[in-house]
Amino acid sequence: MTNSTIDLDATDRRLLREVQRDGRASVVALAERVGLSPTPCQRRLRRMEEAGVIAGYAAVLDAPRLGLGLTAFVQVSLASRSEETVEAFHAAIGRMPEVLAAWAMSGETDYLLQVVAADLEAYGEFATRRLLRLPGVKDTKSAFVLRTVKPPVGLPV
Repeated sequence: MTNSTIDLDATDRRLLREVQRDGRASVVALAERVGLSPTPCQRRLRRMEEAGVIAGYAAVLDAPRLGLGLTAFVQVSLASRSEETVEAFHAAIGRMPEVLAAWAMSGETDYLLQVVAADLEAYGEFATRRLLRLPGVKDTKSAFVLRTVKPPVGLPV
């Protein structure tokens, strides 16, 4: 998939908003909500899927109800930015289910990770026994979510 964009009209954007709001909606329901018949709606969805605009469909799970009551954002600094170190770090965090998302950053730290854990004790175990032992990790700084003020709801389309 490339980073190129495709032309989207107002109907495409309404369709994307609806898919973000309810990814389980049928094509018939989506078509009705955006003022199309099902066949053109399906064509538009397929075109946006093939172009990578719609990257996939997923359920939004409630972390606390699954016993994951703590969310942390962790800044990670690497000791080296060699290709070998970076690739080893990427591979290692890719295997960690506690790491929900990871971003390479500009600025003072190299990475920002979003991590979930059952509680502070479980996070401490994860951080000291796993995260700090990853290839090339020099330092970490953690900030814990006290309350979600605005949960992720989709992209502004």
